Amino acid sequence: MSRIGKLPIEIPKGVKISFNDSVFMVQGPNGNLSRQIMPCVALDISESTIVVSRVDENSATRAAHGLTRTLINNMVIGVTKGFQVDLEINGVGYRAEVKGTELVLSLGYSHQINFMIPDGISIDVEKMTKIAVKGYDKEMVGQTAAKIRSFRAPEPYKGKGIKYANETILRKAGKTGKK
Repeated sequence: MSRIGKLPIEIPKGVKISFNDSVFMVQGPNGNLSRQIMPCVALDISESTIVVSRVDENSATRAAHGLTRTLINNMVIGVTKGFQVDLEINGVGYRAEVKGTELVLSLGYSHQINFMIPDGISIDVEKMTKIAVKGYDKEMVGQTAAKIRSFRAPEPYKGKGIKYANETILRKAGKTGKK
């Protein structure tokens, strides 16, 4: 039995859940999410919990068991609390600011990068070097943060670029020069 898959999912107050024709929908104070559920997994929905179980014991079904439970749990957490990924910008003259529905990045290129903020995502910039990507869909928050990071990934010599707040950059030694 899957250690993650067998855990029940608690349904908080104010969250509405529906499951029709293999489409699982969650409605909460932050928004609405829906996802197609694989037919090899069964859901038992009660008043306060959701239990995910397997239909058979195939290897693909066992793999989908824990994945489905985690995806459903992330949906429930997202519509109640939301998710946040923090990014840091390192480098002289590197900065970010939000203008309307765009994130404007100055990252040492000859031009500024204008990134359109997707629907369901909010971006806060603090001190022009700290970016907070927030939203209720964990997959979209992570994808947006990865896209912003890809505009100038951190380099290993001076650490210049955009990095995750909890990321450590392995530094390399530069050239030693003649003596």
